[in-house]
Amino acid sequence: MKRFYLLTRDFHLYAGLFISPFILVFAVSVFCIVHGCIPSIVHPTERSIIGLRIPLGIEKQKGKEQLAQLRPLLDRMNVHGEINFVRYVAGEGRLIVPVSVPGRETEVSLHLASGDALITERADSVWNSIVYLHKMPGPHNVALRGNWLYIRIWRKFADATSYATLFITLSGIYLWTMLKAERGVGLAMLGAGMFTFFGMVLVLAL
Repeated sequence: MKRFYLLTRDFHLYAGLFISPFILVFAVSVFCIVHGCIPSIVHPTERSIIGLRIPLGIEKQKGKEQLAQLRPLLDRMNVHGEINFVRYVAGEGRLIVPVSVPGRETEVSLHLASGDALITERADSVWNSIVYLHKMPGPHNVALRGNWLYIRIWRKFADATSYATLFITLSGIYLWTMLKAERGVGLAMLGAGMFTFFGMVLVLAL
């Protein structure tokens, strides 16, 4: 039992140290989501590219098939990041592709008939970049999410943070129960936390 206690204590400590930067990112991003973030003051920049070889029928493709055709095209335009969605404007023969990385948003407007592209880039604030990491990859547009390598890597770290937080919570409760001198204060704090949480849920539900 003592060996199990010592192992749990060590894993609890090191897991907490490992995920502390990620917890900080999520905590700060929640604050930004609740209270709003500082908007970017950088004006958008535009550049044009002509003579692109746009695959025929790309506007009719969906999901991964469309992404497979778009990704090499974006690479040739030196546009990298997570493709948010793809919108076809039939009346103008244009394909709109917003691409994001933390700190920068890019909108690519492809003119299918001429093979020209208008690329608009907007810099974003550090605070909004943290919010972007909090929301990504997210549940929206599941068929497209994680189409950029670094977002797929971030997804793994976000999952690991959730699992480690669960472990730290459970192991923390176990370690607390083993400290007899702290049980009274711990019970009071645990009860206060549960009362506050369920009280807020009840108020919001009414």
